[in-house]
Amino acid sequence: MKEKPPSFYKIKEVDSLEILSLVDNSIELFCLSERIEVKTFRNWKQKRFLKKGIIEHTNLPLAEHGFSMFIRVIRRGKLHNILFDTGSTSKVILENIELMDIQTNKIECIILSHGHYDHSGGLLYLIEAIHKIDLPVILHEDMFKTRGVIKSDGTIRRYPEFPIKKSSRFAKLIITKKPSLFLDNMLLITGEIPRETNFEKGYQQHRILKNGLWQPDVEILDDRALIINLKNKGLVIFSGCAHSGIINTLKYAIKITGISKIYAVIGGFHLSGKNTEQRIKKTIQEIQSINPEIIIATHCTGWQAKCKMANLMPKKFVWNSVGNLYKL
Repeated sequence: MKEKPPSFYKIKEVDSLEILSLVDNSIELFCLSERIEVKTFRNWKQKRFLKKGIIEHTNLPLAEHGFSMFIRVIRRGKLHNILFDTGSTSKVILENIELMDIQTNKIECIILSHGHYDHSGGLLYLIEAIHKIDLPVILHEDMFKTRGVIKSDGTIRRYPEFPIKKSSRFAKLIITKKPSLFLDNMLLITGEIPRETNFEKGYQQHRILKNGLWQPDVEILDDRALIINLKNKGLVIFSGCAHSGIINTLKYAIKITGISKIYAVIGGFHLSGKNTEQRIKKTIQEIQSINPEIIIATHCTGWQAKCKMANLMPKKFVWNSVGNLYKL
């Protein structure tokens, strides 16, 4: 697949961003950075519940294999709240939203990076919690397809079905394939990302059900990224898993915006596991060439890739945690 954009997409500058890590694979209360303002969001609501006759207290969020970011966009004094991905389960994201005191009625739209369960599992419950008529939910048509992964014995582990159908109460589903601007042109969804590097080959074990048969699902065309243009700094790019390749993602963002400066890249890079770790060295070399100021690698990036990035780019790399609050 190769797409040539007809012209640059005119994405408006925003004055600042606040990004709160709602769901990720781990929690660490001391993720600090000299490079940017990053805090562990400590103002948790204290909860108390009864379990087998024992009063327990909790004031810490939960982690799981999944991903979600709450993003606050500030432009000309106005605040806009969006969700990028919704984690694996309703339990974790709803619990964290409550603990972090996020007002769901202020969320203006939900953007999904792709349809896998660890990014869409909380979607239905969030739509119900936000409870707005025609809440924009930005999708790709392939997200509704049945997916899975082939195991070493040749059997298929079927992923949970996508949680909503093509019509949903309260949600206004916006299905896009091409680059699309939203929220008064402050958000740019990449649409399908061309696969152009010679080393980002996808995850060979992914499968998709077509005509009753499990077939390879290496490309995962519904994989998209979110682009925001931060005033005087450059592009901030959010990926979910970067199944299309994080380098393909960054280069495509430059191509469709005409903006060569990438300030921050945030999200999963999918460099974990024996089939993808061979790409770590080349990926890091390409990231160094692109030269973003901030790298916040999350979720599926993998500990080997994260450790190497932290070692090779110590002033740029930030180890993400559930509850990290970034102010850009």
